[in-house]
Amino acid sequence: MKKYLVNVNGTEYAITVEELAEGAAMPKAAAAPASAPAPSAAPAGGEKITAPMPGTILAVNVSNGQAVKKGDVLMVLEAMKMENEILSPCDGTVSAVSVQKGSTVETGALLCAIA
Repeated sequence: MKKYLVNVNGTEYAITVEELAEGAAMPKAAAAPASAPAPSAAPAGGEKITAPMPGTILAVNVSNGQAVKKGDVLMVLEAMKMENEILSPCDGTVSAVSVQKGSTVETGALLCAIA
C-alpha cells in the first residue's frame, strides 16, 4: 500500500493505493451510494420545468402558489461558471418547487411545475 496526498481544486485528500501483483485478480469495488431520485411528478396538466444542464441552483425566485407570467425568471442555475436564468415557458401558478438554493442538479432534473 502506498499513501498519497492529492490536491483537487484546493481541497486535499489522503488516498491509499494498493499495488497488485501481475496476474492478480482485481478486487470488487464497493458500490457507490445511490443518490436520492429527483421528484418527477408534476400535477396533472402541469408544465414541468427541468434543468437544461447540470449545475447548482444559485437562487429560487418563486414559491408554491405564486402566479407567474411567461418569461418570468423562476430560478438561476450556475453551470460552468455561468449564471443561467430559468424562465417560465407559460403563464400560470407554481404548483411545486423541487429544489432550493444550493441544490446540485443533473440534466433533466425537475426544478418546478406550473399549473
